[in-house]
Amino acid sequence: MAATTEHVEVATESSETEQKEAPETTQDPETSDSEPAGSEPDPDPDEDEDEDAGEPQGPRIRDTPMDLRLEAIANTVALHPTRDVLACGDVDGDVYAFSYSCTEGENRELWSSGHHLKSCRQVRFTADGEKLYSVSRDKAVHQLDVERGQLVTRIRGAHGAPINSLLLVDENVVATGDDGGTLKVWDMRKGTAIMDLKHHEDYISDITVDQAKRILLTASGDGTMGVFNIKRRRFELLSEYQSGDLTSVALMKRGKKVVCGSSEGTIYIFNWNGFGATSDRFALKAESIDQILPITDSIMCTASTDGYIRAVNLLPNRVIGCIGQHVGEPIEELTKSWDSRFLVSCAHDQLIKFWDISSLPNTTVNEYRKRKKKNGRMKSLTKKAHGDNDFFSGLVEETEKKEGEEQEEEEDDSDSDSD
Repeated sequence: MAATTEHVEVATESSETEQKEAPETTQDPETSDSEPAGSEPDPDPDEDEDEDAGEPQGPRIRDTPMDLRLEAIANTVALHPTRDVLACGDVDGDVYAFSYSCTEGENRELWSSGHHLKSCRQVRFTADGEKLYSVSRDKAVHQLDVERGQLVTRIRGAHGAPINSLLLVDENVVATGDDGGTLKVWDMRKGTAIMDLKHHEDYISDITVDQAKRILLTASGDGTMGVFNIKRRRFELLSEYQSGDLTSVALMKRGKKVVCGSSEGTIYIFNWNGFGATSDRFALKAESIDQILPITDSIMCTASTDGYIRAVNLLPNRVIGCIGQHVGEPIEELTKSWDSRFLVSCAHDQLIKFWDISSLPNTTVNEYRKRKKKNGRMKSLTKKAHGDNDFFSGLVEETEKKEGEEQEEEEDDSDSDSD
């Protein structure tokens, strides 16, 4: 993710093990897309009359869980690998765990933790879902028990600068990057760093690893991508400098392509083992691309400071449409649920929002470019894409389909569309 903008920096004065009071979880008044539960139909022909009479109804089942409203801006959100549970960390240094449900009113806070003294920058679940790691501006790495929210392990002063990024390589190996450009790789069985390297000149915004758990890739505010060999515990190389900060990094096309988001709104594309120079680039009409989340081998979702979540196809390079938005508020992080049904986002509006992306993997992208709508609006890919109560949102897809069939778009928006 991009360098965190912390609007609030409040050091917790309570004891390290004190549990925070639960924040009020409310539904945003404009986010209701609920539908009545269909599992037990009422055969009564006078059902409408009963409703008008004000008789109580059963719980409603929504397409997505209700939004979670927090007391402070969330920098980070992560979803449990096997359960409907999420964790988030905010600018006050607090970490929360919630259970979520499509049954209206069933979202619940499970626990909260105030162990960090400054802004929590990233949280990540272990693969078994039993532990949660968090890193903070207070330069500490914490490991929490997911069931109780209790602190299990703390590494104080893990870095000399505030920690900005976190990656769990496997159950024992954790990678962290800080605001000064230092990458560390930790053996959590010993609580010691097995790699401590500084080759970036600015903050490390994101870290990813290949499937073989051999090569770490870092994105940095200095405009370069770093390549590090975990097995040999050494630095390999830096990519050429790009024009803006590199804010995110992800693997696509079964690991054959590496994509980096940038503060300039451009996606830079590298071939695997061709890390020195980009093979392609794709400019989005976005203020920035602060995070990239792979959905399939070819489709990714991007988060931007303009508040939009875009679905983007790689090769051919196309913006498929809009998943959703936090109106006018920068988005900090995206993640997806264990069953890939929901995309979850957190932003500066202090909301955690859920988006139904179950149909996104089946999206097909034509080789030719379709003519854009006259109003320039992106295609809506979810019911809530352009505002939860947008009367016209259901018409967008049909209108765009017709226009797309009429004419190919002439302008190029990428350097290349070939593998």
